[in-house]
Parts: sequence; C-alpha cells; structure tokens
Amino acid sequence: MFTSIAGRSAIVTGATKGIGKGIARVLVSAGANVLITGRNEDDAKATVAELSDLGGGTVAYCLGDVADASACARMVEAALNAHGGLDILCANAGIFPDAKLTSMSEADMDRVLDTNIKGTLLSVQACIPELAKSGRGRVILTSSITGPITGFPGWSHYGASKAAQLGFMRTAAIELAPMGITVNAVLPGNVITEGLEDLGAEYLKAMEMSIPQRRLGSVADIGNAALFFTTDEAAYITGQALVIDGGQVLPESLAALEAM
Repeated sequence: MFTSIAGRSAIVTGATKGIGKGIARVLVSAGANVLITGRNEDDAKATVAELSDLGGGTVAYCLGDVADASACARMVEAALNAHGGLDILCANAGIFPDAKLTSMSEADMDRVLDTNIKGTLLSVQACIPELAKSGRGRVILTSSITGPITGFPGWSHYGASKAAQLGFMRTAAIELAPMGITVNAVLPGNVITEGLEDLGAEYLKAMEMSIPQRRLGSVADIGNAALFFTTDEAAYITGQALVIDGGQVLPESLAALEAM
C-alpha cells in the first residue's frame, strides 16, 4: 500500500486532452489538488468540469504556452493561489506534427523544439522554488519511446525533442537532488488518445498487432506510472526513465511477433 498523496498540489501541463488529461485524472482520483494548463479555454473548462466530478482532489486551470517563461511563472502563481503550495510537476505538454526531413522547415523544427524541450526546461525552472519548499518535490516528464528508443518517419524533430528531455532529466536530477526534488520520466508507447482515434480503425488495428500485448495503452496506464513517481515510496528514485508500452520495443523484428 502506497502512502496517500491526498491534499498534495500538482501542476499537469498540456492536460486539457490526451495523456496529460489522463495523468490529471489519476492524480485527482488519488486526492491530489491539480492545476491543469493548456492553450484552449473551452477545452480547459470542460476538463475541469469533467475531473471535478470524480470526487477526489480539486481542479483548476491556467491558460498559457509552456514555451513562454512568463506563462510558466503564471501557472506556478495560479497553483499557489488555488492550492496553497506545489509538490508535483508533470511536465507533459508536447506537440507531434508530422514532417519529413526533405520538406521540414525551420519553423517546423522551432515549433516542436520550443514546446517539447524548451517548454519542459522552462516549466521545471519555474517550479523549482516551490517544489524545494515542499520537501517532497516531484517532477515527472512525459517523454516517449520515439526518439530515446525508436524512430518513425516524419517525427525526426519530435524524436530529437523527446531524447533531449532525457538528457535534461539526468542533469536536472543531480542538481535538484539536494533540494529534495526527484526528476523522472515516463516513456509512453502507442496510447489511445483523441488524435490517434482520428487515424481510423485500420491504423489502430495495425498498431495493436505491433505490440506483444496486442492492445494499445490507455492514458490511465501512463497516469498510473506517473502516480507512482509522486509517492513517498518512490522518493529514492531519480533520473530514471520508465517505458510503458506493452512490450512494443522488445521484438527484434516482425518475425518475432509472427512467432507468437
């Protein structure tokens, strides 16, 4: 049995949909008071209303772009105003537009790197003072298997940003350890989200067949892994990356899956 995180204050960036929303849902259900961030107010309000019905912790929102340092400062201030402190940052905000190297523009690169890696650094940087005051500060980054472990055509800029998050994580974990802050990452595989559903049933079936467990992950699968890193029992774990992919990266070839 893990120590309860009820009453702890968390920020989850990019939490108006997808994996971020799933992480927020798990934390709220565990009793944490959560501030979600995003850029669309209608989505933010709808998510707050949905998560508030869970009967766990309280939920609030703050609009902003994580690639903007002033927006990151505002989200910390909003968390303090709403929940009185800050114990947990789930730096989840990220984008994944498709662009092959032969046609990728500099603007395409900048957009992905600004949100996915600069946004991660700025989010963590803004939260450090309050996480240190907590005495049990937790940072959980949402990276990906794409970049650190695998590749996929059209996602070279995305993969670079997700690998960069892990490079940042290792040094940040060293620097923040004396402050009682841990820094870890979750690496999702193929997870069923609104965006993935839009690709159609045939695509989803093909993705399922590439995973030994023969199913796509759920946002709750990622949220539960993030929840573990927030607990007191995970206090001695820092600088680590946890793959949550149903075994997707394990087969050496398609033949290994066919041999099942």
